[in-house]
Amino acid sequence: MTVSGTANTSRTSRVATSCAIGLLLIHAALLSWVSYTTSPNLDEPGHLASGISHWQFGRFELYRVNPPLVRIVAAAPVLLTGAQTDWNSWNIESPYSRSEFPVGTRFVSLNGEASFWYFTLARWACIPLCLVGAWTVFAWSRSLYGPTAGLMAMFLYCFCPNCIAWGASITPDAAGTALGVMAAWLYWRWMQTPTWSRAFQAGVGLGIAELAKGTLIVFFIVWPAIWGIDFLIRLWRNRTKSSSSGLGTDSQHSQAGNPPLRQLVLILLFSVYLLNLGFGFEGSFKPLGEFTFVSQSLSGEDRPPQGGNRFRGTWLENVPVPLPENYIRGIDVQKYDFERGKWSYLLGEQRPRGWWYYYLVAFLVKSPIGTVAMFIMANFAAVFSARFRSEGRNEWVLLLPAIAIMVLVSSQTGFSRYLRYAIPVLPFVYIHISRLAWLISRRNQLLSGLLAACCTATIVESLTVYPHSMSFFSAAIGGPLNGQKYLLDSNIDWAQDLLFLQRWYKNHPEARPIHVAFFGDFHVKPQTAGIVCEPVPAFLKPEDRDQASGEFDGPRAGWFAISANHLYGYRHFEGARPVYAYFQKLKPAARAGYSIILYHLTQDEANQFRTELRLVPISQ
Repeated sequence: MTVSGTANTSRTSRVATSCAIGLLLIHAALLSWVSYTTSPNLDEPGHLASGISHWQFGRFELYRVNPPLVRIVAAAPVLLTGAQTDWNSWNIESPYSRSEFPVGTRFVSLNGEASFWYFTLARWACIPLCLVGAWTVFAWSRSLYGPTAGLMAMFLYCFCPNCIAWGASITPDAAGTALGVMAAWLYWRWMQTPTWSRAFQAGVGLGIAELAKGTLIVFFIVWPAIWGIDFLIRLWRNRTKSSSSGLGTDSQHSQAGNPPLRQLVLILLFSVYLLNLGFGFEGSFKPLGEFTFVSQSLSGEDRPPQGGNRFRGTWLENVPVPLPENYIRGIDVQKYDFERGKWSYLLGEQRPRGWWYYYLVAFLVKSPIGTVAMFIMANFAAVFSARFRSEGRNEWVLLLPAIAIMVLVSSQTGFSRYLRYAIPVLPFVYIHISRLAWLISRRNQLLSGLLAACCTATIVESLTVYPHSMSFFSAAIGGPLNGQKYLLDSNIDWAQDLLFLQRWYKNHPEARPIHVAFFGDFHVKPQTAGIVCEPVPAFLKPEDRDQASGEFDGPRAGWFAISANHLYGYRHFEGARPVYAYFQKLKPAARAGYSIILYHLTQDEANQFRTELRLVPISQ
């Protein structure tokens, strides 16, 4: 390369780095505003209260179904405030205890409207974790495909509605996504240059990722698998070269270029050490036979009332488990939830179990059109043109983690509710897409223009819905207003729009009294936001009541605010019934975000509606 070429390359790299820093600031600003303007989602009260308990007591029973790192980070600034806590509902006796939910509910009731500010502080504390992911996709893609590709991957990450929505939450999904791709990148760097220093860095990265998101447990399988594939391929190549040239022996060439196995062992062992350290070694190396399990997989019983242990009485019962007790118990509780099944919703159908293809459909309808188009183009290019592929080892480290995560979450069909379970695949997908930047370097105006149009469309489509990114749906299916035809639950309505309802309520004094059916009022009630409200009248046809209790008065005059999950009869809880679904026949008067729909009925309109439902009109 000439001196001029080196200077141009260096200049391009500096420009790309400067743009990447700008994107980091934009992403942080997007997350900060959503964190401030949205109310705590359904799981956040439990996460924050649990995080406080970790700091105060050094114990990890609460919210054990997820590792504690993100909760610990989120709770740190709240400890410096005057936030009140109450631990009386903390049940440590039951092997299937989900005390984080009543403890979280109590936290909100004690702190009232101030709790909204505490959740904002907690969310802001987690933003740096998400920025790690944004920078990693830039650095990794730049190393593979060049600086333009790095910026493309970073654009997709920073403006991804799923990364924005969950990055502005203290659930571990977005932070685990960021730390997961960081761990994979550090592992890739070690594979490229297998020094002890990089092995140590890869071990640190893997340990931190495991403390953030339980799904990433698959990395303990993926990393050795990648090493093994690489070893076998290089062994085969060396044997082929040896037999063809007649030079050397298998022992001389079998491990040429292959990272040392002892360094891989260091990575795995040090990550396990960090995982135990993050739990304060609570219950580490406890004999397997001393655990009490609730899942059929581990207890050997079908929903045991007091738990069980299929390993007792076998040679395994005295084997010490080199992992924290509550990490193992969390896996057990999560497995129990999937085994017993929960009501799930997809493409307008509800049933008490899930679908293996749920996440594929969910990604399709909750990704911007431009992103989907580029993903298709990248797959086509990688398959049919060697110019778009890098060395095999690079492809394995990039793609196998994403495939493993998708296989794991898709195999758990006890329920299908949350696309957020699968978003750790997104950074890998964005790096994969960024290989298309080669088209720009070739100055192909037609294809480069198409690529630029796709990137622009992705950003515009995402920002059109912002800050309601949690309710984002692709414009191809009609956007968030049509989302309920495809998905419900946290994909559109996770109690995040209560503060938008509060603002609407304050700006419309004529809407008094108002009746509210808020999805999430078992944790955060509308009254916490200063909304004085009454219940929404319920209605079910007699033939549909099926053990449902309560009054079914039907339509009345007034103002009504109804969460989307309630409006479309979603059975998040076993006993839930579609008692507010009759409002689907009415035209909305307004919306608070995309998850709370407002209606207004006059007395005449209410009576006309009652007549249609074969109910007795109400006299004025």
